[in-house]
Amino acid sequence: MITMRILVLFLALLSFSCAKRNLVYFSDIASDSAYTTKIGSTFEPKIQTGDLLRITVSSLNAESNLLFNAGILNTQTDVRQATNLVALNQGYLVDKEGDVNFPVIGKIKLVGKTKEEAVDEVTRLVTEHVKDPIVNVSFLNFKVTVIGEVARPGTFTLENDRITLLEALGMAGDMTQFGKRENVLIIRDEGGERKAVRINLNNKEVLNSPYYLLQQNDIVYVEPDKMKAIQATTNQRSLSLLAILSSLGVALLFNLRWYIND
Repeated sequence: MITMRILVLFLALLSFSCAKRNLVYFSDIASDSAYTTKIGSTFEPKIQTGDLLRITVSSLNAESNLLFNAGILNTQTDVRQATNLVALNQGYLVDKEGDVNFPVIGKIKLVGKTKEEAVDEVTRLVTEHVKDPIVNVSFLNFKVTVIGEVARPGTFTLENDRITLLEALGMAGDMTQFGKRENVLIIRDEGGERKAVRINLNNKEVLNSPYYLLQQNDIVYVEPDKMKAIQATTNQRSLSLLAILSSLGVALLFNLRWYIND
């Protein structure tokens, strides 16, 4: 009876370690067919507290350019150099009240606005001082974080404000073989709340998810499968015991085969 119990335990362990996992993204899309889905309304990221913005003002008046751009002149060469300077040293931080402190104008509330809405608001205020200004607003610290079972986990700062979940995984070197594609966790701060949503990348319906297109400061966590979790939490003594049980199981199998043949 004890022998049979040990044999059953060994077979269960062997079956568990050899369990198959689906490593294919969107595996429910047939290889001999095309999947088409409508693209929903384009997501526009909204400005949040803590965002760092680049705001530039251009006009035909060189003095006005100096005034609003901290010494930026309106020649083509100077504009390029000054844009780099602004990007490195003079971003406008959105404070906890949702305002930026802009030259001449003072506090401008931009939290909750899209870039286009922020451009409209800054243009409206600057027009009181400058004729026909051209205003540009962009994010300087648009970032996403990818951690867990990926090749190169980390936080990635982007040059633009549009990135998909697959692109973020690509930047992190893709999932390892231990990453659970059917259970990817996305953590997002939105509307004063922190949300955690699980995504199944084996399912084509992810392409319709509002979480397929990431927002700034999103965290993507790729959970390890059970086998990797066991490897990470099992101590050396347990590994030795498992090796002994495996050897014993193999011996029992051979003995059982010899007994049956007899």
